[in-house]
Amino acid sequence: MGNNQLTQLSEAKEFIKKETHDFQPESGIILGTGLGQLAEKIDQKYIIHYESIPHFPLSTVESHNGQLIFGHLFGHSVVAMQGRFHYYEGYNLQQITFPVRVLKAIGISRLFISNAAGALNKNHQKGNLMLITDHINLLMDNPLIGPNIEAWGPRFPDMSAPYNLNLNDVFRKTAKQQKIDLHEGVYAAMSGPTLETRAEYRMLAKLGCDAVGMSTVPEVIVANHMGLPCVAISVLTDECDPDNLKPVTINEIINTAIKAERKLVTLFEGVFQAMD
Repeated sequence: MGNNQLTQLSEAKEFIKKETHDFQPESGIILGTGLGQLAEKIDQKYIIHYESIPHFPLSTVESHNGQLIFGHLFGHSVVAMQGRFHYYEGYNLQQITFPVRVLKAIGISRLFISNAAGALNKNHQKGNLMLITDHINLLMDNPLIGPNIEAWGPRFPDMSAPYNLNLNDVFRKTAKQQKIDLHEGVYAAMSGPTLETRAEYRMLAKLGCDAVGMSTVPEVIVANHMGLPCVAISVLTDECDPDNLKPVTINEIINTAIKAERKLVTLFEGVFQAMD
């Protein structure tokens, strides 16, 4: 099994390197639901659709385009995943995180993750941004289950600081300079595709969670396994107050994410400039 995974990774890496003429991205970016404006800011050099990459999963979510974008963003070489994968799509966590391993293999040195999430903390409102400082994995699964490949990372990786402290500080300082209200908190990963019940929201709040979503945690686990520094931002798209809960549709969530993304793009611009 390990040799097969190594072969698959090597084949995907070599294909991408050939298609991009060995373009070397410094940073990887995973774009979440409705978060397409950041991709439009990239000075695009190469675009590769997921279906053409050996062993890559395919995005089945309507709001996810399913392509890798290579280019320059605010003066830095990047590769952006426009479309990610979720447990509820039927993929296992090894498949979901395979692209993160590929991005590391082609040379990225840090990973930026964005997602759309529901606000559990009553001090957070929809349209706000939240820096994820920790998480609770409620997927009841882990992408590292199975034989460990020592070339990728240790059998028992430490998770005392899964979100890179230095990158978190850059986001904090940049948000303060730009007068962007950046909340901080704990993110809970649920499997979906259903949104949570009132009782589940109460449970999550009692567990100390500030936001809930259906992604990010598997990618962060694998990034830590490989020693890849990562940072994650949630765009809060709905308010999950069990005592005042109103039905919400995916279209409403996407529209809120699109409106809030202007702040996210501004924040990313400042962060990338700060890393010069």
